[in-house]
Amino acid sequence: MSVRTLVKSIQDIMRKDTGVDGDAQRISQLCWMFFLKIIDDKDQEMELMGDATTSPIPERFRWRTWAADPEGMTGEELLTFINADLFPALKNLQTDQAGARGRVVRDVFEDAYNYMKSGQLMR
Repeated sequence: MSVRTLVKSIQDIMRKDTGVDGDAQRISQLCWMFFLKIIDDKDQEMELMGDATTSPIPERFRWRTWAADPEGMTGEELLTFINADLFPALKNLQTDQAGARGRVVRDVFEDAYNYMKSGQLMR
């Protein structure tokens, strides 16, 4: 599947969500989701290569832990996790331990917001 097709299919799902009411919100939503997926992929690649660098993102907030499993949490449980746990943790990431990559994560989430209101559609 091409990236264009993937993004279009995700945008079609987001159009069904009452919390996402415009292209700006869809783009913002896509950005933080893609960011977490990409940084987790990079972390896994570094682990496979034997790089001693640890992920700036705590394990329970890594994409592979909460989002990669298609049968994972959904609905209200997923929304509560994202809004009450994930976003506050990444907005307040302690960069003294996470280094430059941690600062990037914190900066990305500093002004990020989850617009989706349906955990089923988000899943």
